[in-house]
Amino acid sequence: MSSQQSQQYAFRAQKRLGLVGGTPNYDPIENFTGPEAPARTHQYSSDGRLFAYTVPTGVYIFQAEGAQLLQTLPLPNILEFNFSPRGTYISTWERPVKPEDGSQHKNLRVFSVSTGEELAAFTQKSQEGWDLQYTISESHAVRLVGPEVQVYRPAEWSKGIVDKLKVEGATTMSLSPGLNPSVAVFVAEKKGMPATVRIYSLTALAGAPMAQKTFFKADRSQIKWNTIGTQVLVLTQTEVDQNNKSYYGETGGFYLLSASGQFDCRVPLDKEGPVHDFAWSPNSKEFVVVYGFMPAKSTLYDQRAKTLHEFGTAFCNTVLFNPQARLLALAGFGNLAGNLDIYDRRTLNKVTSIDAANTSHCEWSPDGRFLLTATLSPRLRVDNGIKIWHCSGPLVHMQAVEELYQAGWRPAHADTLPPFPPQIPVSPAPANSVVDTVVSPRPTPLKTAYRPPGARGLEASSVYKRDDGTPSGNSTPNGRYSRSPVPGRTRANGNGKRHIPGAPTSPSPVRSPDPEKRGRKQKKKGGEGANGARGADQGRPSLEVQTNGKAPAGPLSPEEPAPGTPGLDASLDPIAKKVRNLSKKLKAIEELKEKAKKGERLEATQLKKIDTETEIRNELSGLGISS
Repeated sequence: MSSQQSQQYAFRAQKRLGLVGGTPNYDPIENFTGPEAPARTHQYSSDGRLFAYTVPTGVYIFQAEGAQLLQTLPLPNILEFNFSPRGTYISTWERPVKPEDGSQHKNLRVFSVSTGEELAAFTQKSQEGWDLQYTISESHAVRLVGPEVQVYRPAEWSKGIVDKLKVEGATTMSLSPGLNPSVAVFVAEKKGMPATVRIYSLTALAGAPMAQKTFFKADRSQIKWNTIGTQVLVLTQTEVDQNNKSYYGETGGFYLLSASGQFDCRVPLDKEGPVHDFAWSPNSKEFVVVYGFMPAKSTLYDQRAKTLHEFGTAFCNTVLFNPQARLLALAGFGNLAGNLDIYDRRTLNKVTSIDAANTSHCEWSPDGRFLLTATLSPRLRVDNGIKIWHCSGPLVHMQAVEELYQAGWRPAHADTLPPFPPQIPVSPAPANSVVDTVVSPRPTPLKTAYRPPGARGLEASSVYKRDDGTPSGNSTPNGRYSRSPVPGRTRANGNGKRHIPGAPTSPSPVRSPDPEKRGRKQKKKGGEGANGARGADQGRPSLEVQTNGKAPAGPLSPEEPAPGTPGLDASLDPIAKKVRNLSKKLKAIEELKEKAKKGERLEATQLKKIDTETEIRNELSGLGISS
């Protein structure tokens, strides 16, 4: 599939995965014609009413319901665009260039969605944080220009800046949601001066900050408001880790601040290491933090930073609440194996575990009952596609795409959706495409951590040991157990002797065919002469054979077969043996079919084994055994 076609599919995927209630619809959207040129990105408005994509020649805006084309903005080379919260305006960004007349390039522009008219234009060199930030009612729009916070009224773009605030050294600004918007401004540490976070009321920027917090070890920050805009979480980090424990810098601190200034504290994290992810619950009363060196710890806090529940340690770096705040997903993506655990917030019990290997993007559906996981390019160029999982665990839909660049759900307002049921809902029947795709003979992704040949079979370093109370003698950094020792390599075992592959694990009688040679060998081994214990027994062979440096507890009679040697099944007749072997094969086939139902990929040899099921059952029937 070409890049152009894959981008067309990305649009259809977003459209047909939109939910109004019930299960998703996987049918292509009617009356929609994909772009003729490869699309660069797509976007829905926050209410799901509008959809747009950009191609090298312009931006196309559609009515999401029915795929009706509303506007075409003939703007070449647009790389980013965003809708305002209510879909009234659309902002576009292109790479800045130097005009021939020496003027500044207005590469950030704002258009009216209904008329296509350009309303405002700005110069914005950095692509990071390029767009204006709107209040939820679109009454104000805010952007940070150098050390200055500039405020505009979208209804009166022609009036320009209506208010501004200058904060020396400001590097990051975040506008809160909610009906009483606030602005949080971060100032990085510089020349021995501590970093600060200041919170101002948007309606009184000229006044003193409502809340302020100072701290050291802070070159950059992440700022996340709760849904109603009353509290904010601030994560500070440094560019360089002075202790050389992390290539990505050091976590300076994690703080909780109230917008009113009545409360602030440092969130207590009782495990050393970085903060991987944190998220507010949609109810705005609690949040979850994933922190610490792997395996990371996940903890639920209330709005006063008091611990509500500890989920333990696991190899995870992502936390996602569903929109109804009922379910919580803890996952390990990126360089982790892709395991995903879903918890019920009411009972705090684990609902299910999902193996979502190679996931680049994960997102809850608007009704909170389904999870979409996608493998995207260029993060990974193989096994691209989407998977949809029910919140109870089963894979309900799967679609492979040769090159997939973006995937997501069509947004929907909570008032238009049915409430989440008191009990975890039952999964619908999976689509036919699930089985067809799962059994495709593709290589299974590597799920065990690489270890150099010199370290295989040995105990893992203490750096990688688990600290959650579980045994870790043979565990590897990804939480699985290491394989058997490399042939010929020593494994620690009480006597310090190595086990030679192929050698018997218990003694068996050994007799030399020549009595004279047997006697000479016995003298050499005994080394005690005619008066020694061995010399006294030269006339008969010894059954005390040394094994792995230890003598066995007692001799075996020649009639007793050594354990682990052929002959143990001599009591079974040939028909019984055949029935047993065929039954083992059927059991293995059933296990493979269960793996396929769970969404795991099967090897070509495993698929061939499944194909032999009918032949095996016929053979059992021929032996008079009902399968």
